[in-house]
Amino acid sequence: MKISFFEMEDWERTELERLGGVHDLRFESGPLDGRTAAAHADADVLSTFIHSNLDAPVLERFGRLGLIATRSTGHDHIDLEWCRRNGVAVANVPRYGDRTIAEHVFALLLAISHRIVEAVDRTRRGDFSFGGLQGFDLYGATMGVVGTGRIGRCTVLLALGFGMRVLAHDLRPDPGLAETPGVRYAPLAELLASSDVVSLHVPGGEGTRHLMDGARFAQMKPGAVLINTSRGEVVDTAALVRALGEGRVAAAGLDVLEAEPGLREEAELLRTLAARRDRDMRTLLADHILLRMRNVLVTPHSGFDTRQAVRRILTTTRENIEAYAAGKRQNTVEASVAG
Repeated sequence: MKISFFEMEDWERTELERLGGVHDLRFESGPLDGRTAAAHADADVLSTFIHSNLDAPVLERFGRLGLIATRSTGHDHIDLEWCRRNGVAVANVPRYGDRTIAEHVFALLLAISHRIVEAVDRTRRGDFSFGGLQGFDLYGATMGVVGTGRIGRCTVLLALGFGMRVLAHDLRPDPGLAETPGVRYAPLAELLASSDVVSLHVPGGEGTRHLMDGARFAQMKPGAVLINTSRGEVVDTAALVRALGEGRVAAAGLDVLEAEPGLREEAELLRTLAARRDRDMRTLLADHILLRMRNVLVTPHSGFDTRQAVRRILTTTRENIEAYAAGKRQNTVEASVAG
């Protein structure tokens, strides 16, 4: 089989090169999109991460395609309905970073609650005063966890470890969590009104697009903190900016942004222009209002990125491809569960 991998770093190839000798492997550092598809049109298997665009116009260029092995749990970047109609299997990595991403939730939250970024910036300037750096305790606070799948569940358990009370919300409540001391399932409106911290753990897709909109932010407890490590489109960016400006939301920790794909392209442009000392164009990325707000911490969708988690991703992806080559299906997803 001809297998094309996209969004690959050099060090990631070692695990996947174990497929070599039997299969023809091709590696690309960039994403799969309309521009890069042509050179791989004869691929039997495609493997991408979440920044590739696998919509119908792109996928139609692959006449021999039998499997898409996404190196992610989410699959909203893939047109699953097209795959179903054309007999293309889609396999994901259902478990690799449950605890990893839950830890990132608390990395963002602790950085906010202890004003870590401001404090470090101040001391690097030689200023060891602590005026204006007062934070807040997590112990005794209420954390609202929206979505209690694998990552949400790990977030709940970490919150309990910090001595927080937990309100949870999910269309399919976890019976085990429901019986856990310190955890109570509640309607979303109640969770928002009662939580000091709200952490989002829902999949992307039309069903959750702008789940947090102006009306939802209006329901939040004044001065609450929002954490989003799920998908950028779950939050209405304009509504969040307004809520932050009004003080309804005191701070936000975001590992994902609604305009993330565009921002990544801007970042690449900025790096190129920086070498030319083009000061005007270098301000392009900084103009994004959320990135400029001092009460907002943004990380570049890196919550999953630990050595251990990436190894699990690569190993499971290799095993998914090996299963397909042997005529089996492993970790496949269906169009009916898209998003």
